[in-house]
Amino acid sequence: MTSDPEDIPSETAAEWQKVLAVFADEAEGLVSSMEENLLVLEVSPTDGLLPAILRAAHTLKGAAASLGFQAVTDYAHGVEDLLQALLDGRIALDETRVSLLLVAVDHLRELYQASLAGAGSLEAVHQVHLSKLREGIVAGAPTEALPMPAGLPLPRAPEARSTSRSRVRMDMERLDRIVTLTAELSVARGRMAQFLSRAEEMGASWEDALTQQREMDPLFEALQEEVMKARMVPVGPLFRQHLRTVRDLARSQQKLAQLELEGEDATLDTAVLDALRDPLLHLLRNALDHGLETPDERRAAGKDPRGRLRLRAYHDAGSVVVELSDDGRGIQRERVRERARQRGLVAAPERLRDEELLRLIFEPGFSTATEVTELSGRGVGMDVVRRDIEALRGSVAIQSQEGQGTTLTLRLPLTLAVIQGFAMGVGDQVYVVPIESVQECMEVPVQARTAEASGVLSLRGQPLPYLRLRQVFSLGGDVPARENVVVLKHPDGVIGLAVDELQGDGQRVIRPLGRLFQGIPGISGSTILGDGRVGLLLDTPALVRRAVLHASESAVSPPAPLEPPPPANAPRAP
Repeated sequence: MTSDPEDIPSETAAEWQKVLAVFADEAEGLVSSMEENLLVLEVSPTDGLLPAILRAAHTLKGAAASLGFQAVTDYAHGVEDLLQALLDGRIALDETRVSLLLVAVDHLRELYQASLAGAGSLEAVHQVHLSKLREGIVAGAPTEALPMPAGLPLPRAPEARSTSRSRVRMDMERLDRIVTLTAELSVARGRMAQFLSRAEEMGASWEDALTQQREMDPLFEALQEEVMKARMVPVGPLFRQHLRTVRDLARSQQKLAQLELEGEDATLDTAVLDALRDPLLHLLRNALDHGLETPDERRAAGKDPRGRLRLRAYHDAGSVVVELSDDGRGIQRERVRERARQRGLVAAPERLRDEELLRLIFEPGFSTATEVTELSGRGVGMDVVRRDIEALRGSVAIQSQEGQGTTLTLRLPLTLAVIQGFAMGVGDQVYVVPIESVQECMEVPVQARTAEASGVLSLRGQPLPYLRLRQVFSLGGDVPARENVVVLKHPDGVIGLAVDELQGDGQRVIRPLGRLFQGIPGISGSTILGDGRVGLLLDTPALVRRAVLHASESAVSPPAPLEPPPPANAPRAP
């Protein structure tokens, strides 16, 4: 069989494309498994890994041969020969040969992708590396480390390894449930139409119509849940892509590092997972450059010369938490204070609480590096991480102990399509915030009911910066006789939002803003309310920072205490 489209009859072109798509998925899975097993083998030689790697190479060779991809077939055969020599004991497995095989995996990935694009023969760089593989088979012959060839930068970007990440696989059981629910909804819709057409002659009331409609609600909710689950994918494949990234990045810094994975079966919406790729890479690069010490430094500190990174994911309270921790040097507080003074970020950094000091590393342009390296030192990275995570309606927090290591915690929504939102009314406008960010709701004290856009209240003796949404968004109108404050919690602080009324929580479908309204400060999206009006989703992190900044810059009188909670029958956040 050939991959040349000109040799394929037009009536079989569609089938041929399906065959190629299957091969692409299978090939990526095989080379990824070879790569992961080689990385494990390098750290802790385990019986059974070499045979598994050989089987993967042999399977790839057979699949490529069946499609006429001769370049992949020839190169995979050379890889097989080296692996067989290692299995037979003719040559020893060492770090250099593992590196040789890892580069061979990169070549296999490049070759199968080139073959899918129509290339048919080995290029010069692959021929040279194939010769190196054959030289390494000679019993006892030393092998020299081969640098990554042109076109394959070190380290490889993880995006290049995912050829089908936009495709979401759906198991047949879930698909069957969706089909069944769709059929049941169709039947229910027919019954409703029949009921409405005969309502008058039947003498039916509005209550009868509502009862009929309520019978359909569980079906709608079940269908929505199944459709949302269909978009959920495990984080494992994304995490595993970084096994190789960590190894190569560490070696480029003359360090040793191993990435440990935990919670690979935790699931996220595919859109959230894709948006997590760049922030995660930034965090790994930062941990390797700033966090982990060199092998000599680690030995002097009584540590294993090989640093350890742990990437963990788990579900918590309707969110997914991703943690990246290292056992490195930790964040040096005095260096952070020094940089904060140099850049004029705060007047007296020594007076900051520990969590406030650590959050300075997320400021744009902030870096504690003494020199610029390939990985960091330019002050670009951590502020990008915070911006990207907050764009997902998530948050990032940091903990660090000097000499012991650092943990970055990302809290992300399960999906970007739907949230459990709390609605607030200001005039004729409705604003929505994620319910998990709502701490409590209280009434604004009489003495604080002014026309000011911001101020500070007292919440159980603690200062609470607040924003009055009427002034923030220039809505006009008079302050109502009774104002409420919604207290929001966020890693950057706790603030209040002064609003006219509390409308309660409910599930909200998030819609992106039109091009004309994108970039409006404080607004991140929209939703259609039950009465057909448009509600605006608030950018909670931006509002938190704005309120904290206003409170620190303004000379305010002693904060007014919040009044006691409203009566039990008043609307409140759950």
